[in-house]
Amino acid sequence: MAQAQVTRALCICTTLEEFPQVHALATGYENFWASAGVHPDNEGVQEPTLDDLIRLGSLPKVVAIGETGLDYYRLNGRTVADMEWQRERFRVHIRAARALQKPLVIHTRSASDDTLALLRDEGENGSSGSAGGVFHCFTETMDVARAALDLGFYISFSGIITFKTAQDIRDVAAFVPLDRILIETDSPYLAPVPYRGKTNNPSYVPYVAQQIAAVRGMTVETIGEASSTNFSRLFGV
Repeated sequence: MAQAQVTRALCICTTLEEFPQVHALATGYENFWASAGVHPDNEGVQEPTLDDLIRLGSLPKVVAIGETGLDYYRLNGRTVADMEWQRERFRVHIRAARALQKPLVIHTRSASDDTLALLRDEGENGSSGSAGGVFHCFTETMDVARAALDLGFYISFSGIITFKTAQDIRDVAAFVPLDRILIETDSPYLAPVPYRGKTNNPSYVPYVAQQIAAVRGMTVETIGEASSTNFSRLFGV
């Protein structure tokens, strides 16, 4: 990271069982921070209560709640109605974020309408008292990006933006206001070109910044400065 001039990272928690390891990373490095949450895809793990998330979210270096959201991509024979457990888990995360006034890290896949509806239903409309947050690893449509921005959320782009088939995502990256853009790895997945298919790591983030700079007609330094400023503003670091 240091050699690639990547100055900071948010270590994402996806199960309560792994939280101690994620938190240890954050507390072990001055330029690392952590989130607390349970990913919507994870089944057969400890289900987070509101008290769990408020307790973990109050610890030092924990600056966000999530990764949370909805994922209907792999229903495995179930219906969307059968995923009520996932929607309830998401509600618990939103309520914890609002109680703590810490941002949400949102995952949404094949579920954008319900994701946006639940955020609105829980009071996340960009007004005073909203937790806000980021739609991470954005792969949705321009309309979803507009809706997320209207709710006060940031949009984060991963290595996907460098893939040949991702013109729609590049169009979104050209559209999102500069003060709402973040860049990420989604490590260990989604390494950018020229490392596509390999294990991702934070030193590859500049390739994401370079692609965003290209579609916006800006320098990579401008994108780097903006994403760093946005990170500090959103996560309060």
